[in-house]
Amino acid sequence: MKNSVFSDFLRRPEAGSVLSLIAVFAFFVIFGGVNLGNLVGSASWVNFAANLGIVAIPMGLLMIAGELDISIGAMIPAGSMTVAILSGYYGLPIWVGMAGSLGLGVIVGTINGLLATRTTVPTLIITLGTLVAMQGIVLSASVLLTGSASVALQSPAWAKFLFGQLIGGSYQVIIVWWIAMTIGFVYVLHHSRRGNWIFALGGDKVSARNAGIPTDRLMIGLFILSAVSASFVGMCGAILFNSAQVSGGMNYIFNAVVAVVVGGVLLTGGFGSIMGIFVGTITFAIVSQGIYFTDIDRNWSSLILGAMLLVAVLMNNGFRKLALSAPSKKTQK
Repeated sequence: MKNSVFSDFLRRPEAGSVLSLIAVFAFFVIFGGVNLGNLVGSASWVNFAANLGIVAIPMGLLMIAGELDISIGAMIPAGSMTVAILSGYYGLPIWVGMAGSLGLGVIVGTINGLLATRTTVPTLIITLGTLVAMQGIVLSASVLLTGSASVALQSPAWAKFLFGQLIGGSYQVIIVWWIAMTIGFVYVLHHSRRGNWIFALGGDKVSARNAGIPTDRLMIGLFILSAVSASFVGMCGAILFNSAQVSGGMNYIFNAVVAVVVGGVLLTGGFGSIMGIFVGTITFAIVSQGIYFTDIDRNWSSLILGAMLLVAVLMNNGFRKLALSAPSKKTQK
């Protein structure tokens, strides 16, 4: 019975991320001498995970669908600067700045989606183009409109409460948004027909289209979700820190991909889970921030991340083979 339960667990997409998380905790405790209680309750990695997680979930959905969006690296500062310029520099109501920030995400996501569905250019190249283009637009627009690459922002109390407050003096309110987003997309991906469509899209686009799935509309929607989520993270950061800068955001590209892969999503698409991405994000955040709780040289963190990524890729392929070897065990609905 126990072997059967464990075998069923190993067939699930999130199995690798759970095992990776356990291994990371064990590593820090055994080799780093970390007090597990201090590490688990630390705001540093939780805040880091929340900001990364909101970007990682849409990235994961796109990767399950067999696509990739690296333009998020420019959309985070773009979202931040948009709300700061509109509401900070020009003094428009904060809701106008927020609408502008999220609206920019809709525009860029739509462009990415249309190019992905109307051309044969790989989405890596498409989003690389929009990444570079948006970097230039954000910097040029900021200097042209404000004369500076940094803009101050003062937000009303309600905006601070919803998007920029510190709960308990340490935990960013964006954590609540991350958890809510995770719960919502657990339902969408695993308990709705749109989730089945996303898996079908990653499995075989031609077959999915022939089966009547609106593949183009679905693809555009996923790219919009990715860009809007990145803009949202930038917007929340500007409201929290009362300022915005044109730099920043590039690390999110690598971090999100690693978190998603560690979370059990295959780079080839068609396999993954939201809970896996959630746990993978936590694992990545603990590795990134937990190193500061140890006596280990900080430079080793990159080696740990690289090794964890390679192991995760190998584990994910193994777990997928296990899942396919038992057709009666449905890991996806």
